[in-house]
Amino acid sequence: MTKKAIIVGAGPAGLTAAYELLQRTDIIPIILEKSGDIGGISKTVNYKGNRMDIGGHRFFSKSDRVMKWWLNILPLDNTTGEEIALQYQNQRTLLKNASSTPAGETHRMLVRERLSRIFYLNRFFNYPLSLSKDTIRKLGFKKLALIGSSYMAAKLRPRTETTLEDFFINRFGSNLYQTFFKDYTEKVWGVPCNALPADWGRQRVKELSVRKAVVHAMKKKPAADLKQKSTQTSLIERFLYPALGPGQLWEEVAARIVEMGGEIHFHHEVNGIAHSGGNISSIQSTDTNGTTHTWEGDYFFSTMPVQELIASMSPQPPAEIRSIAAGLPYRDFMMVGLLVKKLLMHDRFAKTNSDEIRDNWIYIQEKSVKLGRLQIFNNWSPYMVSDPGTAWLGLEYFCNVGDELWSMPDDAFITFATGELERIGFIDRNDVLDSNIVRMEKTYPAYLGTYNRFDEIRNYTDTFHNLFLVGRNGMHKYNNSDHSMLAAMTAVDNIIANITTKENIWEINTEQSYHEEE
Repeated sequence: MTKKAIIVGAGPAGLTAAYELLQRTDIIPIILEKSGDIGGISKTVNYKGNRMDIGGHRFFSKSDRVMKWWLNILPLDNTTGEEIALQYQNQRTLLKNASSTPAGETHRMLVRERLSRIFYLNRFFNYPLSLSKDTIRKLGFKKLALIGSSYMAAKLRPRTETTLEDFFINRFGSNLYQTFFKDYTEKVWGVPCNALPADWGRQRVKELSVRKAVVHAMKKKPAADLKQKSTQTSLIERFLYPALGPGQLWEEVAARIVEMGGEIHFHHEVNGIAHSGGNISSIQSTDTNGTTHTWEGDYFFSTMPVQELIASMSPQPPAEIRSIAAGLPYRDFMMVGLLVKKLLMHDRFAKTNSDEIRDNWIYIQEKSVKLGRLQIFNNWSPYMVSDPGTAWLGLEYFCNVGDELWSMPDDAFITFATGELERIGFIDRNDVLDSNIVRMEKTYPAYLGTYNRFDEIRNYTDTFHNLFLVGRNGMHKYNNSDHSMLAAMTAVDNIIANITTKENIWEINTEQSYHEEE
C-alpha cells in the first residue's frame, strides 16, 4: 500500500519536503495550506504587475545541496553570454547561458549585486560599517574616536552574555551599539535589547564584528564565487534572485510537485492532530466552506506555529507543555507597497556614473519614524516593476496583532507610511501613483516569553516517531529559507535511512555560521 506524508504548510520547508519525498521515495505528499498562496513568507505578491517580496529574500547558502537545488528549479541567467564559474569546496562548475526566448526570458535565476545600507542622520552608511573614507567623513573623527575607545573597552572588559545588549556591546562596543544597533533592533522586536536573550544575536549576527568588517574592507575585491564560504553573509556582495521574486521559484516547485503526483490543498486550516502510541495518526482540517476533512498518513511534517501545533493535539499534551507553547511570542509584519514617479533621495557619493540609489533594501535608523526597512524592488530585479520608469518601494513595519500600527485601517496606514517616507526625504507624496498593503501574522518567532523552556516542547514532540517539525515557525527558530529547506531535506534523509533521532534536524542553524535578516 502506498504510504502518505501529510505536510502542513506550503512554504519553503513544506514544499522542499514534498519535492524531496517525490524525487527520492514512493511516499505521496499531501500539503495542507491555510492561505491561498504558495511560498509562506517567501511568496511574491503581484499587485497590478508590480511584485512585492515579503521581507526580502536573497538566494545565498553555504550549503552546496541547497545551491544546486535552487539552480535545478530555475536555471542561472548569464546576460553576458559567457560562462560563469561557481567555485566552492574545491569544486568548480561552469554554467553556460541558456538560449533566451521572449516567452521564457523571466524563467531565470539572476545574479544580483548586493547593497544594503543604513540610513541615519539623513545619510547613508555602509552595512556593515567599515573604516572607509566615506564612513570617516560622515561620522567625523570625534565620533570614530568614541566608537574606537568603547570597542577597546569592550574587548578589555567583556560582559557575560546574558542579554542581546551584552552580545552587541561585546561585538561592537557600547558607542557603536547605541548608534547603529539598539534602536533598529528594538523596532524589530518591540522590546528593549536588554530584555532579549543573547541567543538571538548568536544566531542572527553570529561572528560578524568590527574586526571582521575592517579585515573585509581591506581585502575586499570582486569574486566570481557566489558561494563565498569564507565570508560572513552580511558581507557577501553577490547573490542569486529569481527574475520574478522568490515566489516564482516556489510556484515552480509546487507545479512540479503536482506533476509528480503530490497534492496541494489550499484554504485548509489545521485544527486537530490525533495521536496514539507515540505516533501521529491523522490531521483534521477545515476548508472555507466549513467542511471538516480528516487526513490519515504514515508521516507528518509540521511547519505551522508550534503554539498552534500543541493546541491542536489530541489527546492534549501535558499541562506544562501547553502552557509553554501558549507563552511563545511572535512578531508580526506589515508592508506598504508604494509606486512613485521618482525618488527624491539621491546618492551623492555613489561610485557609479549615476547618483540613483542602488540598494536592495535600506535599514532606517531614524528615531523620528517607525519605518524599519525600505525595499527598492527595482534593484532586486528589473522584472519586479511593471513600468521601469517608476520606483516600486516596500515600506516594512514590525508590529504585533492588535497594536496601534496593526489596528489602523489600510487606507490610514498607507497614508501614515507615506508621510513617514516623505518626512525623511525619500519621496514627495504628490508623486505617489498607487499603493498596496500586505499583512503577515507570526512572521518572526521571538526568543521571549517562555522560549527559555522551549527544549521541553522539543523533547515532547520528538517522542512522536513520525512527526517532523521543520521551518521557521515549525521549529520556532529564526531560520532563513535555506535552513528551513535543509531541515526538511534532513527529515526526508532520516525517513529513508530509518533514523529515529531528530537531533540532526534541530542542529541545523545552530553552528556559528552566517545570517542576514529576512
